[in-house]
Amino acid sequence: MQAIYDVPAPAKLNLFLHVTGRRPDGYHLLQSVFMLIDWCDTLHFERRAHARLSREDISVPLPADDLTLRAARALQAATGCQHGAHISVHKRIPAQAGMGGGSSDAASALLALNRLWDLHLDLPALRQIGLGLGADVPFFLCGGNAWVEGIGETIAPLENAHRLPKARFVVVKPEAGLDTKEIFSSPFLKRDSDSATISGFAAAHYDFGRNDLQSVAQALCPEVTQALQWLATQGLNARMTGSGSAVFARIPQAMDLPDAPRGWQVKACENLMSHPLAGWA
Repeated sequence: MQAIYDVPAPAKLNLFLHVTGRRPDGYHLLQSVFMLIDWCDTLHFERRAHARLSREDISVPLPADDLTLRAARALQAATGCQHGAHISVHKRIPAQAGMGGGSSDAASALLALNRLWDLHLDLPALRQIGLGLGADVPFFLCGGNAWVEGIGETIAPLENAHRLPKARFVVVKPEAGLDTKEIFSSPFLKRDSDSATISGFAAAHYDFGRNDLQSVAQALCPEVTQALQWLATQGLNARMTGSGSAVFARIPQAMDLPDAPRGWQVKACENLMSHPLAGWA
């Protein structure tokens, strides 16, 4: 059993995001395709003999009780594990971007600590723990790109005829971020989109659907509109990902972009066919 692991935590893009309803408890019902990209955080884990958990921030400061620590505590609580860990987080995925960075960190923490502590939990058990941490966490545990429904708990891997083609994307994160709760609480949010099908999506892939949150986000954060327009000037048809301020567009394999406005993050990415930690549980 190793005492140290270094693991990646990849971001995701929502190729589309439709809001199809709302449950009595207030949670929104969604349909989306989550696609992994090669924009990753890196997490370092060292096993400790006692149950104490600690965290070190390598790049940007994180909240005191971030999702990696919450994931570790949830795993301890579910198993009665008496081991601890020191966790170092090299954060590259921007916050409030709609790219799932915190959820991905939590999923990679569950997978790494499951091995580090020799717990041998299977994926269904880890997904159950992950769902308690956030709706996107189970996706990052499923191993690959997926069709996602409900509040994020219904996950169908995109395989065989539905498998995504390899492609290259540009992702733009403006300086301003967006708060998920503010978007979903808006009275102007469209909540009655028709249900889509995987076969309908597979016929169009990167041109399918829309992000129902985008118009609300643009009203709340003018930089979202500015980022969309900036990509449009490059001849690119962009849309927002998730419930954050990042936008993305598919690009040719060879394409140079001009310098972006100060404070924006612009990165060319490729999609991943599978999660780097697929098969770890």
